[in-house]
Amino acid sequence: MSVIALRNATKRFLGTGGAPHTAVRDLTFTVNAGEFVAVVGPTGCGKSTTLSLISGLEPPSSGEVDVDGAPVRGIPDGVGYMFQADAVLPWRSVVDNVAAGPRYRGVAKDEARERAMVWVERVGLSGFAKYYPHQLSGGMRKRVALAQTLVTEPRILLMDEPFSALDVQTRALMQDELLRLWQGTGAAVVFVTHDLEEAIALSDRVVVMTSSPATIKAIFDVPLPRPRNVEEIRLTPAFIEAYREIWDSLREEVARSREEAMRRAS
Repeated sequence: MSVIALRNATKRFLGTGGAPHTAVRDLTFTVNAGEFVAVVGPTGCGKSTTLSLISGLEPPSSGEVDVDGAPVRGIPDGVGYMFQADAVLPWRSVVDNVAAGPRYRGVAKDEARERAMVWVERVGLSGFAKYYPHQLSGGMRKRVALAQTLVTEPRILLMDEPFSALDVQTRALMQDELLRLWQGTGAAVVFVTHDLEEAIALSDRVVVMTSSPATIKAIFDVPLPRPRNVEEIRLTPAFIEAYREIWDSLREEVARSREEAMRRAS
């Protein structure tokens, strides 16, 4: 059964001078429990808007967005959201940052810290539980952000380019860490990225969006076995073939988006 379902979902915003701007149009796809779906497309095409529709942060202008079979009318229960910029609070220690989510949901302080410590250990930061964000590397801060997101045990995990600011080696480590922690949870994941290699290495399906105003151009199954090591999987013939097939679809949209940007700038 689909946990997430979009049917002809369109989102319009007020643009320059009050004219409507269509960010995404007629989006139709589903995500099942335990499925990892990556969304790729040209810069500014509306990938993040898609996550906003699923999360309830933005209502659709037309069409339908359902979570657990019910229309989204606000932020649904059981949704975790990991943004490109981490949301760690500089005045709180690692463990207290992770405990913040349960505390906001009414969990008692001691219990919240116990839950937080479990996830601090799971992301490999048990020796840094009392450290503050300014004392951590970029990769360690991302581990804190991942623990913040997973401590509430979300049924739906929305991720908006969470590793894009990391160096190549740290990004690969975080990708493997994400797969290790997600595997077996049953959570549905929608992962937005500009990096096609990342999308293929992590996901069960890749959704390719068109240039703005974005709609869905194609959806590709990723025929790679799990569990995966993201560095090793990139060297396999199946990965290379999947990349070639999806890039053939994506490259047209990237070129069209670039041409449109150059036209507006001239």
